[in-house]
Amino acid sequence: MKTNSAMPLDHKRVAILATDGFEQSELEEPMHALERAGATVSIVSPKKGKIQGMRHAEKGDEFDVDIPLSHAKEADFDALVLPGGLMNPDELRSTPEAVDWVRSFGRAGKPIGAICHGPWILIEAGLVENRTLTSWPAIQTDIKNAGGNWVDEEVVVDNGLVTSRKPDDIPAFNAKVIEEITEGIHPRSVSV
Repeated sequence: MKTNSAMPLDHKRVAILATDGFEQSELEEPMHALERAGATVSIVSPKKGKIQGMRHAEKGDEFDVDIPLSHAKEADFDALVLPGGLMNPDELRSTPEAVDWVRSFGRAGKPIGAICHGPWILIEAGLVENRTLTSWPAIQTDIKNAGGNWVDEEVVVDNGLVTSRKPDDIPAFNAKVIEEITEGIHPRSVSV
């Protein structure tokens, strides 16, 4: 139940784009933090029904898909979160509709949070060139090859793009994602 005091993300809508194989903590913890801050959060997926979370190499919980990607519109959301895991971002970067949808958030200058392997989708969408970001260390070469500046830090913010390395970074990631959404649309939209 919301109190009478305004929450920082009241009236904000945030999409979490995921499919089977996402790292559960990287979806669940940001989702709960955003909801506690007052946002309405929707899980968007190319898959209908439920998607399977992972706790590292073990199966985690299943989560309901709120909006199939085919029915989702970037204009209906204020921000986007891309959880990691290994299979989830690999599948999404191979799905043209998902890549186009992520690219539309970049073009609109809306905040995007990506953690762990999530920046793979940003690479495919053409959103990392001349940007500073972090990720799971194993994909740093991919980021560099796409023209990005990779750094090994807990959380990195580059004009609305929030990135982190791993589940241990989630508290810092959540705080910066909420801060960027509070600030709104960023003047440096990416032309891709």
